Amino acid sequence: MSRRSAKSPETSKPIVESDSNEEVGNRGRSPKRSGLLWLALVILMVNGCWGVYHYQFDAMPRPLSFKEAGKRGFSEFEAIKHVEALTELGPHYVGSDALDVALQYVLAASEKIKKMAHWEVDVEVDFFHAEPGANRLVGGLFKGKTLAYSDLKHVVMRISPKYTSGADENAILVSSHIDTVFSTGGAGDCSSCVAVMLELARGVSHWAHGFKNSVIFLFNTGEEEGLNGAHSFITQHPWRSTIRLAVDLEAMGVGGKSSIFQGGPDSWAIENFAKVAKYPSGQIIAQDLFLSGAIKSATDFQVYKEVAGLSGLDFAYVDVGAVYHTKNDKMKLLKPGSLQHLGENMLAFLLQTGASPDLPKGKAVENSEDQAIFFDILGTYMVVYRRRLASMLHNSVILQTLIILATSVFIGGYSAAASLGLSCLSVLLMWIFSLSFSVLVAFVLPLICSSPLPYIASPLLVIGLFVAPSVLGALIGQHVGYLILLKYLRRVSSEKPYDIIKLEAERWLFKAGFVQWLVVLMVGNLFNIGSSYIALVWLVSPAFAYGLIEATLSPVRSPKPLKIVTLLLGLTVPVIISAGMFIRFAGTIAGIVVRFDRNPGGTPEWQGNIMMSVYIAAIVCLTLVYLLSYVHLSGAKKSIMFAVFAIFGITLSAVLTGIVPPFTEDIARVVNVVHVVETTGKYSENQTPSSYISLFSPTPGKLTKEIAHIEEGFVCGKEKVQDFVTFTVNYGCWSTDDTDSGWSKTDIPTLDIEIDTKGDRRMTHVLVDTKGSTRWSLAINTQEIEDFTLEGNTELIPEGDKTGVDGWHIIQFSGGQNAPKKFNMNLFWRQASPESISKADGLENNRNLLLKLRTDVNRLTPKTEKVLEKLPPWCSIFGKSTSPQTLAFLTSLPVDF
Repeated sequence: MSRRSAKSPETSKPIVESDSNEEVGNRGRSPKRSGLLWLALVILMVNGCWGVYHYQFDAMPRPLSFKEAGKRGFSEFEAIKHVEALTELGPHYVGSDALDVALQYVLAASEKIKKMAHWEVDVEVDFFHAEPGANRLVGGLFKGKTLAYSDLKHVVMRISPKYTSGADENAILVSSHIDTVFSTGGAGDCSSCVAVMLELARGVSHWAHGFKNSVIFLFNTGEEEGLNGAHSFITQHPWRSTIRLAVDLEAMGVGGKSSIFQGGPDSWAIENFAKVAKYPSGQIIAQDLFLSGAIKSATDFQVYKEVAGLSGLDFAYVDVGAVYHTKNDKMKLLKPGSLQHLGENMLAFLLQTGASPDLPKGKAVENSEDQAIFFDILGTYMVVYRRRLASMLHNSVILQTLIILATSVFIGGYSAAASLGLSCLSVLLMWIFSLSFSVLVAFVLPLICSSPLPYIASPLLVIGLFVAPSVLGALIGQHVGYLILLKYLRRVSSEKPYDIIKLEAERWLFKAGFVQWLVVLMVGNLFNIGSSYIALVWLVSPAFAYGLIEATLSPVRSPKPLKIVTLLLGLTVPVIISAGMFIRFAGTIAGIVVRFDRNPGGTPEWQGNIMMSVYIAAIVCLTLVYLLSYVHLSGAKKSIMFAVFAIFGITLSAVLTGIVPPFTEDIARVVNVVHVVETTGKYSENQTPSSYISLFSPTPGKLTKEIAHIEEGFVCGKEKVQDFVTFTVNYGCWSTDDTDSGWSKTDIPTLDIEIDTKGDRRMTHVLVDTKGSTRWSLAINTQEIEDFTLEGNTELIPEGDKTGVDGWHIIQFSGGQNAPKKFNMNLFWRQASPESISKADGLENNRNLLLKLRTDVNRLTPKTEKVLEKLPPWCSIFGKSTSPQTLAFLTSLPVDF
């Protein structure tokens, strides 16, 4: 390092000039920031993000007693009594005695509300017994299926003002379901919703004398079997034609804040909710993800929207999503304040809409320009605006940003254009390195851990397992880009001091963040993605702070170190708007991957981790692009690398040593234990069935540890592929020891050919006898069969309008105890069955089968009971509409019968 001294005429004191790498021109100061300063920034951002999440999603209102709420308010203490009463019944699924008891409880509670209502309010209670029916939804989870039902019962309550003419002809529907799946008592899904509705009805019955509209509360059954309760009501009940607006209450977890995750198509409901909700909660990003199919689920709202053409709102509890449809959906995990939060919001909404003369009329029309963009800020205020305004705003910001960038490049000339390109390269490298590091961990975890998903019970492990490597990769990638940019700037600006060039490079990296979010905004705007507002705030706020404080467009100003206030001012609004939502969705992914494998063994063990790792890396790259640009002139790079390595190492050690187990008794691995009696592939009067116990899991990973705990002669592997009609088990465990008791041949369903008429149009009449089962699934080979009809006591499925998926159309039937058990099916063959079917169509193993039938019975055979008793405490039975119950019979009809 060379130095020279001189005397200043004004001060006669020496001035130090430097051409070193550590000093800035003739200012005698290094551009390096203190590593402690950068550490303080990181701590501030992490705590700020966590604080936003806690305030937005964890902070609950105080539960109110009946005395505090009054007869016109909402009391969680009263609502929780209903949850306790319903969960004490245990699983109350369609066809069970417990469901009949649950229905009678809700009916009695409704009658009590009727007796206690205001004298100017008319409360009607209807115990509705639906006729048999069938539901074919166009898209979503049930595409290519017919959902048939029989013997369903619902409790319907209508509250209306006695002396307001026409109120009965304009109704707001509030709906949820009483039934659960067979594996849970359903404290969250959806006893909590039923309880909120009963308490809401009590309050509304003392307000409705001032209404202009009526409110219908629908407590339906059959939702868990394919949205059948909502379909039977909206297509059969006498009050259905009066409904103008539908609100569905759901749960995909236990408690927390119940948020809007679907709305529309008309924006009227969400706009009115935003006006009056005391604790508004809702994010359109959830709707975007749900409608895209990324979240594999469905709610009654789909029926109201698709079948009835109604607009409205869909609410859901999503906390602790890993316990969804398991034994752990219980009162213990229902967070205090959860019911109060939803209840107060809904009561305010019903008071607003019940008194409104402007309820939507007629069927809702999908108009993308009028759809609502909505999101809440810290659970305190909800922003709602139309997509038309969003498009105008986004286009304006995109145009202005492009003009500013183009002007900056034009003023700076070729070197500025090249610098902008190289700074964008740093963003690309940041993504490549961050994704590579995070995805590498996703691949490695299944190879070294007892479970490929070690973070299910402790989601905070995601920070060490995925966030740490993602941050490390982002830092390395951006730093490599920074060095390339720095090398270029030194070459084209050799006359400038090296430290000035460093500052220029730092500024280009910060501006590259604008380009990144500009691209995201442009893509979102192009595809009309509602959550594009996130890109808007992450672009506009930092750009505004940069332009306001740094003012770098003028070429006569020499670069200075980026100010900390620029970062703080620029990131405050984006963090407040989106940080809590980003964290919440990471928790949602952790809840989803526990049941990720819809066809057990059909997806790689690392695939669930890939979903989590890609999401984490994307969020890191998108949100830290500005903050990381401050690192390269600080002394914190080595400290950051050491810190993230340490966090990753400590977390991985905790996982490998079992200090933090992947599953616990409360947050369990989901499994199914099914006694299977199979005659598939056989068709004769003297069928010889095979009987075995099947153990499989929708949670990725082998079952070695579980089988070692159970024993009982199980063999695991992929050698035995089990076709359960609605899904396939590609990896599972099975045991044939002691499986001959608990069932008899008279339980085996039959598919009998009664008529087979060959001619111009071949028709085959099949008698389907499900024996004692009122829950069954039947797959029809659509490569051979063009159409079919099905009749029970009445016609269930007429001719026409059939679709298939992978060459099969599936009927899922569920009914009450009095549902029919014998059905007449007419099969209409294709005139010329295709001789060459590609093996890619999924039929290569079943081309010889015309029909596949599975009947379900919730009965414990001796061997099943023994296995369930030995099931490890970290496992829980899982149920859904496609899951077999504990005893399943499989039979089929070959094509060449």
